[in-house]
Amino acid sequence: MQHTLKKLDEKRELARLGGGQKRIETQHKKGKLTARERLEILLDPNSFEEWDTFVEHRCRDFGMEKNKIPGDGVITGYGTIHGRAVFVFSQDFTVFGGSLSEAHAEKIVKVMDKAVQVGVPIIGLNDSGGARIQEGVESLAGYASVFQRNVLASGVIPQISVIMGPCAGGAVYSPAMTDFIFMVKNSSYMFVTGPDVVKTVTHETVTHEDLGGAVTHTTKSSVADLAFENDIETLLEIRRFFEFLPLSNREKPPIKETMDNPDRESISLDTLIPHNPSKGYNMKELIYKVVDEGDFFELQPDFASNIIIGFARMEGQTVGIIANQPLVLAGCLDIDSSRKAARFVRFCDCFNIPLITFVDVPGFLPGTTQELGGIIKHGAKLLFAFAEATVPKVTVITRKAYGGAYDVMSSKHLRGDVNFAWPSAEIAVMGPKGAVEIIFRNELDNKEKVEAYTEEYREKFANPLVAASRGYIDDIIMPHTTRARICRSLQMLKNKKLENPWKKHDNIPL
Repeated sequence: MQHTLKKLDEKRELARLGGGQKRIETQHKKGKLTARERLEILLDPNSFEEWDTFVEHRCRDFGMEKNKIPGDGVITGYGTIHGRAVFVFSQDFTVFGGSLSEAHAEKIVKVMDKAVQVGVPIIGLNDSGGARIQEGVESLAGYASVFQRNVLASGVIPQISVIMGPCAGGAVYSPAMTDFIFMVKNSSYMFVTGPDVVKTVTHETVTHEDLGGAVTHTTKSSVADLAFENDIETLLEIRRFFEFLPLSNREKPPIKETMDNPDRESISLDTLIPHNPSKGYNMKELIYKVVDEGDFFELQPDFASNIIIGFARMEGQTVGIIANQPLVLAGCLDIDSSRKAARFVRFCDCFNIPLITFVDVPGFLPGTTQELGGIIKHGAKLLFAFAEATVPKVTVITRKAYGGAYDVMSSKHLRGDVNFAWPSAEIAVMGPKGAVEIIFRNELDNKEKVEAYTEEYREKFANPLVAASRGYIDDIIMPHTTRARICRSLQMLKNKKLENPWKKHDNIPL
């Protein structure tokens, strides 16, 4: 017995050391934490229950049978974040470069399966050189097993990927299928083929950072949702982010105690909209003044900034915010903003998170780049997402809501539950000037008539009364009452039940 206990202690110590002190120091010199240090920051103190500490690879080729480390390059188990359960895996770059072997994959698959069974989110801390070459097809099979679990878990439990080092080749596809991806600036990257392969095949010279760094993926590709300065900031922000999410699709969003009065008024919102209809304003000001304690967790802020997405709370309950941003492209919808918002809407609908939509949209962005890039299909993704969603949906039109973009932005016609408009709202097929130029195209030489027609169109449509008279708008509200009206609407909708027709799955326009 004593001999067995001694052997166990030795194995545990080997597992804790990972690739050894020298490699740990190398990791620290790069400004990176070790796999275990990361879990200590991410999880509540003393809450981590580790699984499969003693698992080792089974490879006997290329001398690998003489080189075995308990845990095999990934730490798996479960713990809590702010007292709420979560399953985790943390790849250890000090052990075989964090490369994925058959045994490594089996450890990840085990916690993913259990997370789905018990209805708990999974967070993966990725820091891996990719497939373990010595194992060949067994490693590839391991990746495929993880991919299959990502698909089965999608919409059942939240899946979060944190890229904290290299993530290349087949390794990128697991994070790509998770709900959210967070990266660390200057120390993490993602790409299917690295700079050397790119140079060989296409003769392009590109750095790791430019090809797949955190800035690239949060500003250009939209692969990642946010990037942070270092490991510690990243993990602390993940803890904050986790508080917004339900544990599974069987739960309603978490409620957090708040002292913020639901009837609180913000008088300054009455002057948010400029007198000049062509002038922009910052929609984030409205969001911060309406949500609980001004706490808004924005996602993808540096990509497709003409639309804003993120999580906030109303009366303590998590809500998803989607809002046009008039400061960027006048708030127009385009390919990138449609894709960005559609995926967010679908996540919220999967996990019972109510949707709050703030609308100031003059239409879809015109141009050959957009049309040839497939704006028809990409715009339809957002339309599809809002139309499909069965969660409570509250919409506030602050200013322009023109053309098909009015329909797309969670309109009453897409089963919007409560649709408000500010007195400054303009709901029409298009702006007065454009409308007159089409309707009265044969009279454009007569400036007086054109001005009269423009004023007539403005009087008729550049206000929310026509839409309200048809019941497309439930009420015209003063801006300073927006928070109170949304809170009351969400209270009314808290037991909403709506089901879509049975289907195996839908066929969203990809």
